[in-house]
Amino acid sequence: MSLPNRLRFIQKMLKRKDASSTNETTSREKKQQKQSSLTAWIKKPSPEQVQLNITKRLSTEVTEINEDLRLEFETMDKEWLSVLLTEIKKPYFIELKKFLQDELKKEKIFPPEPEIYSWSRFTPPSSVKVVILGQDPYHNDGQAHGLCFSVPKKVRSPPSLNNIFIALEKDIPTFQKPNHGYLANWAKSGVLLLNATLTVQAHKPMSHSGKGWETFTDAVIQYLSEKKMGLVFMLWGAHAIKKGKSVNKKNHLVLTSVHPSPLSAPRGFFDCHHWSKANEYLKSKGQEEIDWNCLNDP
Repeated sequence: MSLPNRLRFIQKMLKRKDASSTNETTSREKKQQKQSSLTAWIKKPSPEQVQLNITKRLSTEVTEINEDLRLEFETMDKEWLSVLLTEIKKPYFIELKKFLQDELKKEKIFPPEPEIYSWSRFTPPSSVKVVILGQDPYHNDGQAHGLCFSVPKKVRSPPSLNNIFIALEKDIPTFQKPNHGYLANWAKSGVLLLNATLTVQAHKPMSHSGKGWETFTDAVIQYLSEKKMGLVFMLWGAHAIKKGKSVNKKNHLVLTSVHPSPLSAPRGFFDCHHWSKANEYLKSKGQEEIDWNCLNDP
């Protein structure tokens, strides 16, 4: 073989070797990428873990930006927090929190701060079956604890709550009136007990009306109306009925009546039968009925 031909042969063989080496490298890289993807898939966190990580990250981010929202991140149910995160960062809500901070410096506020969002902890969005709307918290000492119409066990039941029990006895013969007015077991069973206004100045009813709470609780109702199906809304009195107008009646049952206060209850509340109607509706939707007698459970 002549020298020029020999050189061309050597160059050709070197090119083949380089190509073979490149193919082997590419194949090895693809295999490593495939193994890496498989490992990542195996280690992929659960949806619950993802949500937890997001909540933790957002908590750090927002509390660093605005200390006013620390109460929401520390005391609100995490599921509700994720739903309402955009809402609590809106300017009106930040102004509301500043108002409350100023109020706390000079006035007594009900309920106590740790209990303002107790409704969210007792009844997360995924467990809501029934919504009862109140107006604002009880304004006397020791009554309000974050659930509308409810009072702690050692506190005497207010007249409106007593009338609710009277109406229940007429509606459901097996209902046994409890010796207290603590409605937490209803809340744990899926009854969201939500006031339109979540705080009040001591001994001054409606004193925190028009400060922003109504907008916030409208967002709660809107979420439930749009994102849930087959809920029962109990709206008692003109204020609650007006607030519940946005509820989609095609997807939910809306029950209305006069307020259970002594002034209006005799005009139809005692015969509204809302509790049996609620259970009939839930049953028709394949859901478990509410045990209204659960207030007598430990």
